[in-house]
Amino acid sequence: MHPSRGVVRRTVRPAVPLLALALALSACGSDDGGGGGSAADGRIEGRISFQTWNLRAGYKDYFESLAKEFEKQHPDVTVRWLDQPAEHYADKLGADAAAGTLPDVVNVSPDLSYPLAKAGVLLNLDKEPVAAKFRDEYTAEAWRGNTLPGLDGSYAFPWYLTTGPLFYNKSLFREAGLDPEKPPRTYDELFTAAAEMSRRSGGRTATLAGTPAIEDFGRYGVRLMDDDAGRFTYNEPKGVELLTRYKRLHDDGGLDPQALTSTPEQAGRKFLEQKVAMNPGGANDLANFRKNAPSLYRNLGITDAPNNTGKPNMYVMGLAVNRNSRHKAAAIAFAHFVTDRRNQEAFAHRVVVFPSTKGSLDDPYWTKDDGTDEGRVRVASAKALKGAVNYTPVVMSDEMKTVLRNEVAKALQGKKSPKEALDDAVAQSDRLLRRK
Repeated sequence: MHPSRGVVRRTVRPAVPLLALALALSACGSDDGGGGGSAADGRIEGRISFQTWNLRAGYKDYFESLAKEFEKQHPDVTVRWLDQPAEHYADKLGADAAAGTLPDVVNVSPDLSYPLAKAGVLLNLDKEPVAAKFRDEYTAEAWRGNTLPGLDGSYAFPWYLTTGPLFYNKSLFREAGLDPEKPPRTYDELFTAAAEMSRRSGGRTATLAGTPAIEDFGRYGVRLMDDDAGRFTYNEPKGVELLTRYKRLHDDGGLDPQALTSTPEQAGRKFLEQKVAMNPGGANDLANFRKNAPSLYRNLGITDAPNNTGKPNMYVMGLAVNRNSRHKAAAIAFAHFVTDRRNQEAFAHRVVVFPSTKGSLDDPYWTKDDGTDEGRVRVASAKALKGAVNYTPVVMSDEMKTVLRNEVAKALQGKKSPKEALDDAVAQSDRLLRRK
């Protein structure tokens, strides 16, 4: 996916079509890590296809030169680079899997690799010695982020990581009598600050412009699924507690009135207009603040999202290898090449994403603020990635995320109790999970 989209907390992901997956499941074999195609330990040769996710517009030269460099190192290989738009990307993956035309190397996130791996079309890297030998080159968190529940292994080479800082308005904090240099770090601190912000402003200033998503429940310390990822558990008492606190926040004016229906872009505008005190964002937002809201820019604070677990949230991108590739050795070699330390760092210097290779984030580029807007966000985000996890369950489809969002809205509107809303969300999502 286009890296600049990844720093937005609620990145929109297309839903994988059930029909295409059903076809893929029937067309493919088991997921034991074997499969057709050439031997993984054979000669690195042949014509392979490499598919990225909405990256051509900004990075055409980079990927073309990357392919040429690999071909120079391996004269018997030809790399055909493909790029698919963000819209309907999952539909395309499902259709290709069903037709047996999935590219040799594909750009995936864990939620997209899960149905493909379950259908038996992706290589289990942990079970393939030629691929598994590279495991120690990546951070444990990144490799674990591509490990899929119930499938006993990792199905993609870790590529770039993204996370987003939380912006806050120091001026609004001062007006509420809050210390602008001590933004809330835990959810207790967040709800306390939000109550004070609303009280001091007479309800005119909200703290947040968005309702809780699944990663909020994760950061709060809620158990999201059982150990086998067979059913959702975010309706446990701690989950009900979080939604109950959000309901109180909503009723007391700490949540923007349009939060129930707002998009990330609309929430961003509310923050720009200084109607809410905190909002997630990325480096691209800073130039917008500087140009269109100079008073906000002068009073801008950057922090991590509140967290009760000590582990921030991150999004993971990877490169998966087609289990049935006719040139498996070349596909594995190329996927590793794109994601090795040198190439990951080169890509991350072009855009605000972060390498998943061991030791990369210790470089001064990611640890020392150079005084630029991009540097401020880069250093803050890189710091947040230490020990970060991907809270969103890989089996949670967009349809399930919509179910949760709708039930949360009903609770905040008072149409259901928080417990009823979460019980209903879990029941609906479990039914959808069983249909997969």
